[in-house]
Amino acid sequence: MADLPADTVIDGRYRVLQKIGAGGMADVYCAEDMHLGRKVAVKLLHSRFAQDQEFVERFRREASSAAGLQHPNVVGVYDRGDYEDTYYIAMEYCEGESLKQVIVREAPLDPARAIAITKQILVASRFAHRRNVIHRDLKPHNVILDSEENVKVTDFGIARAAGSDITEVGAIMGTAQYLSPEQAQGRPVTEASDLYSVGVVLYELLTGRAPFRGDSAVAVALQHVNQAPPPPRSLHLSIPPALEAVVLKALAKDPADRYPDSDSFIKALEAVEVQLQRGPVDTESTAVYAPVGVASAPPPPAPAAPPPTPPAPPPPVAEEPAPEPFEPEQRRRNRWIAAGIVAALAAIAIGLFLLLSGGEKVTVPTVVGQTLQQATQRLDRAGLGVEVKRRADQAPRDFVFEQSPNPGQQVEQDSVVTLFVSNGPTTVRVPDVVGLSDDDARRRVRRADLRPEVERESSTKVPEGTVIRTDPGPDRLIERNSAVTLFVSSGPGQVVVPNVVGEDQESAVARLREEGLSPIVRERSSSEPVDTVVDQSPAADQRVDEGSSVTIFVSNGEVREVPDVTGLTQGDAEAELEDAGFRLSVRTRETDQPDEDGTVLSQSPQGGTERRERATVTITVGVLTTPGETPTP
Repeated sequence: MADLPADTVIDGRYRVLQKIGAGGMADVYCAEDMHLGRKVAVKLLHSRFAQDQEFVERFRREASSAAGLQHPNVVGVYDRGDYEDTYYIAMEYCEGESLKQVIVREAPLDPARAIAITKQILVASRFAHRRNVIHRDLKPHNVILDSEENVKVTDFGIARAAGSDITEVGAIMGTAQYLSPEQAQGRPVTEASDLYSVGVVLYELLTGRAPFRGDSAVAVALQHVNQAPPPPRSLHLSIPPALEAVVLKALAKDPADRYPDSDSFIKALEAVEVQLQRGPVDTESTAVYAPVGVASAPPPPAPAAPPPTPPAPPPPVAEEPAPEPFEPEQRRRNRWIAAGIVAALAAIAIGLFLLLSGGEKVTVPTVVGQTLQQATQRLDRAGLGVEVKRRADQAPRDFVFEQSPNPGQQVEQDSVVTLFVSNGPTTVRVPDVVGLSDDDARRRVRRADLRPEVERESSTKVPEGTVIRTDPGPDRLIERNSAVTLFVSSGPGQVVVPNVVGEDQESAVARLREEGLSPIVRERSSSEPVDTVVDQSPAADQRVDEGSSVTIFVSNGEVREVPDVTGLTQGDAEAELEDAGFRLSVRTRETDQPDEDGTVLSQSPQGGTERRERATVTITVGVLTTPGETPTP
């Protein structure tokens, strides 16, 4: 389909303002919703996808799922439909620019800024994952930043509908750099696949490039499967080692080796944030940490006895003076002491030489951000010992938040690496469990080192057994082991339908809502004043589920009671009927009774009956005649 010109109206509702983007599967237009008077983003599928009925069905289903994702970090989906030979979705229009534009213009980003952006992407993915929606195409192109760098993630619907078909031309060209290994291999996709893609985005934020490049999408996909990514610090040394460790864990080939969920990824990034706030590690003082033991080692003991006397030299030639038969005692002692000192110094020199240059050197690996068990195993494989020091920290419990010596340092094999391991913070964040089942919510709260307490609460909107809200609310910092109250839906309660017949519409609607019922208003012709409730269904005093609908019928005021004008003069009858809102038709009938002359003898319809306003009432008026006289028409 060619680009749509401005003012084109899609599906009779969305007036195109301008084209704002294009991708492998769809074009995106900024449009005006003429029904609601707001800007929206309309994504129009390329016609080749519209011909695939299976794809279209997945697209419709997933667009409906995405429409249920209402979150500050997720672009809302408002509507979907068809237009000409293809299909569209109407979404929230976000002012700002894509994260890809920011990367092209500004990367590599400062680590703190990169972490802040990535955490918001993870919050969006966490919200979707908890509702069983996998994005499958997380990339900087699908992340929008406003002027204050608030993140909005888009394409939750269409991305999943597209699946992970790497053979579809265009479906991968823009996304191959962000594919997880399992997607590239056509294996099942889980939330771990999204977390891998977020790891690629973080890698690109920090280095200005994706970890894998190639001449074709397939070549890039194969690298995701078979090659380790270049360490980020090999591209930019300013990246903190701890942050590099987080990135590389997210990019593990095996999903089981990555972060188990978005929460774990976020906590690892928060641990790095804490280190960044403390300032850089003093690498100079750390560098001399390992040799301190050598410098402070006790000196070797003085020799207990002089070394053996070497064989006597040949006798001196005749011209040399003969040695004295006896040496003074003090001179002999000084000579032995000097020889001992020389030997001791030689031994020290040899020992230092062997110690400082003769042992095998190993590189200290990065273990910050890993669990104590993982870090210990990795250091053991590197031939290094471990010393553990624990203290409270914002990092998760049993995670390494600092190490000494620093990663990348060269040290002797069997050297000891000190690991600073978190006992967990004194305060912890309340997890977001709204929308989860009772059991799942309890488990998450316990994993956060908090105590769940449950209160049941009726709800017409939240299914029974699902968490409605928590107290304290999500992301609040509270003391470890504190109680978190989970308000769990017990489903709708039973209420008695009140009697609202005779009340005005506004009062009746308010009263029904106060009782937890959902009013539906219908009009009915009636002689009652306009907006007066003349009937209701279900009837009063019936017991129904809270949230049930109650239909009230209100008068439109168009039915009037016909006044009885029989016996009145024609003039008075006409005036009364016109005042009541009726039209008039007059007939005459001969009469020989003088008192009936000019008087209404009958009417149709009769007085007291109800008719619509402006209906015609026919009156019959008597005309006095004498025998043989023709009445006046």
